[in-house]
Formats: sequence, C-alpha cells, structure tokens
Amino acid sequence: MADYKIRAHHGMCLFYFQGKGYSGEFVENMTKMKEIMGTNPRITLLGQTDDICRRCPSNIEGCCESAEKVARYDRGVLERTGLREGDELKWDEFEKLVIENILKVNKREEICGDCQWSSICI
Repeated sequence: MADYKIRAHHGMCLFYFQGKGYSGEFVENMTKMKEIMGTNPRITLLGQTDDICRRCPSNIEGCCESAEKVARYDRGVLERTGLREGDELKWDEFEKLVIENILKVNKREEICGDCQWSSICI
C-alpha cells in the first residue's frame, strides 16, 4: 500500500513550487509534502483531493471548488505519462515520467496553462 495519495497534476505543481500558494496553511503543507516526496515514498495517483489538497482553502469537505478544471489537469498528466488513476509507484518514477513526457517536451501549458499559478511555472 502506498504511503501518500497524490493528484496526478500535483506532479507538476511540486516540481515548480516556490513557497507561494492559496494560504499560509497551504504553503506550509505543500512545503512539507515537497520535503516528503524528496524521500521517494510510494504514492497512489488520484483524480480527487489528496494529501496536498488537505490544507487548500478551495477544498470544501473533500471536494475542490475547481473540481472540473483540476480533473482536466489530472487527466492530461495521466494521458501524457501513460498512467491511470489508482496506480501505485515510487515518487521518483512518477516525477521522472512527468519531467520526460510533459515538462521537457513543453506540454505543461497545454495541460494547465489556465491555472492561476501558471506564471511561476517556468
């Protein structure tokens, strides 16, 4: 069983995270999650709220206020990496797939270019 549950699109968010976010609580949790991912835990890929969303002010009782938009981001990441919701793997494996299949080939903006944080993802 995986140690952490991670939305697929958060593979890109964690790569570009710069200590900015929706709230102080969110930034603190995201910083902690980025540190944890650095230890290469097993993760389960989700298409719903995850361990990062836990402290997001847009997470209302386990549902994201932008559910349709972020689900589209998740689908884009899963399609590009050849993975599926529910897949379990080590963080490093997932991160490598995201980097090689999305970031290095300039597909990030195609997946989540309408995100309010897109301007820091360079």
